[in-house]
Amino acid sequence: MNIALYGKGGIGKSTIASNVAAAAADKEKNVLVIGCDPKGDSTATLNNGERITPILQYMKKDEEITEEKVVEKGYNSVRCVEVGGPEPGIGCAGRGIIVALKKLRKVSNVMKESDLILFDVPGDIVCGGLAVPIRKNYVDKAYIVTSGEYLPLYAANNICKGLKKLGAELAGVICNSRTENAEEEKKITSTFAKKLGTNLVSYIPRKDIVQNCERDGKTVIENKPDSSISRKYKEISRDLESDKETTKPSPLTDKEIRAIIKDA
Repeated sequence: MNIALYGKGGIGKSTIASNVAAAAADKEKNVLVIGCDPKGDSTATLNNGERITPILQYMKKDEEITEEKVVEKGYNSVRCVEVGGPEPGIGCAGRGIIVALKKLRKVSNVMKESDLILFDVPGDIVCGGLAVPIRKNYVDKAYIVTSGEYLPLYAANNICKGLKKLGAELAGVICNSRTENAEEEKKITSTFAKKLGTNLVSYIPRKDIVQNCERDGKTVIENKPDSSISRKYKEISRDLESDKETTKPSPLTDKEIRAIIKDA
C-alpha cells in the first residue's frame, strides 16, 4: 500500500507519517517513509532526532549513490529516505522529487519490497512537481491533512483542485487539531470533508505529549507507547491501510469554506 499525505506546510504531516510508520512497523510490516520536503525533516523522529542525508545532497556533490547511503533504518527497522531539495530561493523542490525518486528506484528495490510506503509531501499540489507521487502512479491513496482553521482548509481545497485536474481520487481527510475547541473543529473538518465528497478519517486532538516526544527526537509510538495519543496513531495506521472507498473530490468555493467556519 502506497499512501501520500498532502496538506499545508506545518500542519503535521511528518508527525502523522512517522507515527503511522512506527505503528505499522510494530505490527511487523516492512515500512518505508519517503520525505519529500526540502527541509529533510520527515524522518527525524524515526532516527532519534537525527536527520539523514538526502538523495539530492549526494547528487549535488556528484557522489556515487547507493542504497546503503540513502536508505536509513530507523525505529523498528522502518526504512527512511529523504529526497531533499534546492537551497531556499533556488530551483524547484517538485523537480527534485522527480529526479530523486528515479535515482532511488535505480539503486534500490526498497520500494518494491515494502508493505507500506508513506510519502510526506510538502505544501500543496499547485506545483506540478509536488504531484509526482500521484502523476507517476507511485501512490494508491492520497489523504489530506488539515485543521479547522481557514488557511489549512484553503490549502486542502487547493490540493483537491489539483487532484481533480489530475483525475486522481481522495481517500479522506485527517484533522490534526490546532485548537482546544475539539467539538467545533471536528464539526468544521467533518463538514468540509463531506462537502468535498469524502469522509473525515480521523480527528487527532491537540496534546502536548506529541511536541514533548518530538523534542526527545522520538515518535509517540516509541516514546509513550501506552498513551491515548499513541493509541490514536495506531488507529489511524489501521484506517489508512484499510480498503476505504476513494472518490474524486469536488472542490469548494472560498465563500463555501468561510461559511463552514462561520456556521460551526
